Amino acid sequence: MLGRRVVITGTGLVTSLGTGTEKTWNALLEGKSGIGKISRFDVGKLTTHIAGEAGDFVVEDFIDRKEVRRMDLFCQYALAAANMAVKGAGFSGEDGLSAYAPERVGVVVGSGIGGFSSFEENCLKGQEKGWERISPYFIIQIIANMAPGLISIRYNCKGPNWGPVSACSTGAHAIGEACKSIACGEMDAAIAGGSEAPITRMGIGGFSAMKALSTNNSEPQKASRPFDKNRDGFVMGEGSGIVILEELEHAKRRGADILCEIIGYAASSDAFHVTQPAPGGEGARRCMQLALNNAKLAPSDVDYINAHGTSTPYNDVSETRAIRKVFGSHADKLMISSTKSMLGHTLGAAGSIESIITGLTVSRGMVHPTINLTEPDPECDLDYVPNEARKARVRIALSNSFGFGGTNVVLAFKAV
Repeated sequence: MLGRRVVITGTGLVTSLGTGTEKTWNALLEGKSGIGKISRFDVGKLTTHIAGEAGDFVVEDFIDRKEVRRMDLFCQYALAAANMAVKGAGFSGEDGLSAYAPERVGVVVGSGIGGFSSFEENCLKGQEKGWERISPYFIIQIIANMAPGLISIRYNCKGPNWGPVSACSTGAHAIGEACKSIACGEMDAAIAGGSEAPITRMGIGGFSAMKALSTNNSEPQKASRPFDKNRDGFVMGEGSGIVILEELEHAKRRGADILCEIIGYAASSDAFHVTQPAPGGEGARRCMQLALNNAKLAPSDVDYINAHGTSTPYNDVSETRAIRKVFGSHADKLMISSTKSMLGHTLGAAGSIESIITGLTVSRGMVHPTINLTEPDPECDLDYVPNEARKARVRIALSNSFGFGGTNVVLAFKAV
């Protein structure tokens, strides 16, 4: 990445495998699934009855009860993950990121959908009781940029404050754009990532109507099976992934514990179809190549790819083909795994959650598995680290994030 070097110094995760980075990471290495029967509402006649709910999340551990009712769940997840990231980076949070002037700290946190549950609840309330009865907090609950707004208020961050919206690439876009701002000198530090809470009647119903979701309701933990011949769609997940980004030299001067360095970022568009990837993974291929160019890497430099790996028929084959085109013969030496096999697909939070997992991979030399890969699709013929974690030296890694609308993001990470 051109300009100043950018590192991750703090992380926060809310996922279906647990609240907290270590809880999620350890469960991933054990090959555990966070998928289960939906408990939040009666699924009725919906064809999909399963999702990856953040079941152990306790909002009062992070947010005062009086404030909770003003926030949609996606904002609650974002504030909780930010709290963990800020403290993990060595800041108390009481005076913001105290090593930096507030004007030099930005917040870039996105959501693919925003306040889905609040939208649904207020629509029902308006229809049943009258539209004048809608909550006075309705608008601030649903708008997607409220997550970065609330984070900036809590931590007195007076730099750029905004949230990208790019479907399943959102969280990766947020981290990439925050990195660019630090690299070029617009900011010295940032709180960045994504958050999503789409497990609602409308969320599950809408994606079910598109035939995008798995209907393997009888075996929830086996439903998300990226690259497997018997995959039948993705499984909805929820949560948030937030990182603290800092300029390297400043982070070193304050004695920060550095997780990894972000050395490359690229974005592209398929310009092909609203949901299907471009033929042969052309957009994904170009994005990976651009990320390698941005990081000044040769294909042979890369050890691991955290795949987008959705468990959908089109995506998994398309991503595999794109990897083969970019990496040539080196593709057979790459380790690849899908975090979504265990967490489900967290939409706008996926890219940031998976960025944190990729950072841990290069930092700790452990690659989590792709679970449920029992009968590989013949067209998916790479090393997806099936079913068991692997100890390996990983110096350079990519994280792929692709989304509806043909949007693609790739981030490159390096061990320090």
